Amino acid sequence: MKIISQIKLPIDYEMELFEKKFLLSMSSKVSLLNRIMHYVVNRKGKQMRPMFVFLIAKMVNNGEVNERTYRGASVIELIHTATLVHDDVVDDSNRRRGFFSVNALWKNKIAVLVGDFMLSKGLLLSLENDDFDLLKIISIAIREMSEGELLQIEKARRLDITEEVYYEIIRQKTATLIAACCAMGAQSVNAPKGEVENLRKFGEYIGMAFQIKDDLFDYGQEKIGKPTGIDIKEQKMTLPLIHSLNNCSSKEKGWVINSIKNHNTDKKRVEEIIAFVKGKKGLEYAVQKMKEYQQKALDILRPYPTSDFKDALELMVNYVIERKI
Repeated sequence: MKIISQIKLPIDYEMELFEKKFLLSMSSKVSLLNRIMHYVVNRKGKQMRPMFVFLIAKMVNNGEVNERTYRGASVIELIHTATLVHDDVVDDSNRRRGFFSVNALWKNKIAVLVGDFMLSKGLLLSLENDDFDLLKIISIAIREMSEGELLQIEKARRLDITEEVYYEIIRQKTATLIAACCAMGAQSVNAPKGEVENLRKFGEYIGMAFQIKDDLFDYGQEKIGKPTGIDIKEQKMTLPLIHSLNNCSSKEKGWVINSIKNHNTDKKRVEEIIAFVKGKKGLEYAVQKMKEYQQKALDILRPYPTSDFKDALELMVNYVIERKI
């Protein structure tokens, strides 16, 4: 968490004020909702998404933010939290960041309604302030996230994901929201259209690197609260596996596909698949691709004059691929 504190340093004041504004934006006349919202807010994660909004806004606007920036960050966080609450219902997950999930404490029906409430709060926050440009950015992100999840489910049934389709899935599922944060930060301070798009790409590249790093954890030994081989058990085709299947004999491919389809709960078989991927240099290939996305993100930052905000964003890019959790 030390690196996160370092990244947050140039926007400490904004993040503190943001938390107060965010809590206000979630208030309701229903006491049950307020109780659940309080529970959710007090178990927040690293808050990387609002950090992107503020760091980008300050980097492009000479260190200044405005009320639109705070609203943009709140909308992103509301929508992101809503998707997490819904995800826990879909995945039947009882834990979130080491604590009980909303559905574990209040059951699925309430969790779905809480997610819907947050989603509507986020949309209304933009509409009531005529932030139609900000609303468009987040609405596109929600659409793409839903499409990415469904594309992954569709492809998982057939296990026929190509490398191109994998990139499209992670771009939509993960990268699109980080891209929206960066576009939101730039748009909130009325940056030129071309610059907003450029910084959206910056967020997309970080998101791609972030997801590839996440996929690599499935083959590592670090304690990350995610057991090794879980993607294989869930029949998720990730980059190390896709690369390995593209570089093996048809007999090996048949064995791997059969193992994932029919023996994905067999611990020994899962370990054999992991060994197969390592033998085919799937991990090295994924690391190389992750570093390419990291470099693309850093290249976009390069023309900006030196500032604490640019330094923090560079630190964030490097943290994404060097993190241990």
